[in-house]
Amino acid sequence: MVENQAYLFLVFTLTGIVIGLLFDFFRALRKSIKTVDFVTYIEDILFWTLTGILILYNIWYFNNGEIRIYMFLGIIMGVLIYSLILSSIFTKVITFILKKIFTILELPFKTIISVFNKIFAIIKNIYIKIVKKYKNIKNKRGNLGKNGE
Repeated sequence: MVENQAYLFLVFTLTGIVIGLLFDFFRALRKSIKTVDFVTYIEDILFWTLTGILILYNIWYFNNGEIRIYMFLGIIMGVLIYSLILSSIFTKVITFILKKIFTILELPFKTIISVFNKIFAIIKNIYIKIVKKYKNIKNKRGNLGKNGE
């Protein structure tokens, strides 16, 4: 019984460490690219959803859905251990990696956006020409009717 509880405490301590990693991933993501508030809210919702799923899954999988206080103490301990020992290192490393990834992806995305902007401009110009021709035809027909011809 005590061995099982120690095992569960270890599992939920590791769960706390994973939650800390997940938190720092989202924090590094925010440091890497600037986002609008709406995206930040979505990221927060995603973080808490993933955290909840992780905790509930671990409770269900490792302890058949039975909730014990030492599980939450293990999670808190895992988050504290991670925060004190690994957080600053992980945040620096993942921020560096994400910035490099976004720098590499920036050129292709800018190119794709530029191409779409050019295509949109061409379609817009064609549309404007069609509308002008339609208005000219409509005006000519309207003038013909007014003159009685």
